[in-house]
Amino acid sequence: MLDIHIRKETPDDYYAVEELTREAFWRGFWGEGQTICDEHLLVHKLRNVEAFVPELSLVAEIDNKIVGHIIYSKSKVVDDNGAEHELLTFGPLSTHPEFKWQGVGRALMKHSFEEARNLGFRAIIIFGYPDYYPKVGFRPAGEFGISTAWGSNFDAFMALELYPRALDGIKGKYYLDPVYEQLTQEDTLEFDKKFPPKEAFVHIPIEALLNRLEPDARKEIEDLNFKTLAILASKSENSLRALPSVCDESIEIIKAVLREHGYAWGK
Repeated sequence: MLDIHIRKETPDDYYAVEELTREAFWRGFWGEGQTICDEHLLVHKLRNVEAFVPELSLVAEIDNKIVGHIIYSKSKVVDDNGAEHELLTFGPLSTHPEFKWQGVGRALMKHSFEEARNLGFRAIIIFGYPDYYPKVGFRPAGEFGISTAWGSNFDAFMALELYPRALDGIKGKYYLDPVYEQLTQEDTLEFDKKFPPKEAFVHIPIEALLNRLEPDARKEIEDLNFKTLAILASKSENSLRALPSVCDESIEIIKAVLREHGYAWGK
């Protein structure tokens, strides 16, 4: 069992935390047009917006080395009458690759949930891996009558009540701070010059999986038009099980291939 120490982030930690975030997301799923991750720039920018909650910017240490970080900002649900209900979101949640799957992220979440509850917040809404976050209590946001700002729901959009019935009477559309939508690759590439040079990560094409599946399952995965394993890894196990030809054997192959390439996936 790792001895994980959690404390509040200080200004002296900023560079180390940003470098950690860069390491954690270097192989992650990027949006269209991205050539490197932008989560380390997001952490940098979040600290300077009004929505930032400094009491909930926490680091995890092992042997006095920062190996994890979580950062929170205020968000809101706007109901049909235009009333705003303040909530929280977190992210990025970062764990150094050497300590993945060893409880660092879970420890940060559990500690921060208690701190958020003590600060008087009622709930947290996130966009995250749908097979991971339910393990710490998250449920589909649609179950609470909450949709995205554009009116949709999907399994990666999740909510956690910090105390029983905390979201009673709160329904509507969910909005993050605009900083999440204001990152550009130009700014990210400039910001990235602060850190040691790093070889660009080339995403693994989906063919690395397709070639190992039975023909029917391969065709159904192929028809989803996922180009890389990283995109596939962002989808839930349930969503793939819903495909008629994706059986238990197919799921085990998908899990194995993703883990071979460093992606935790599945229930």
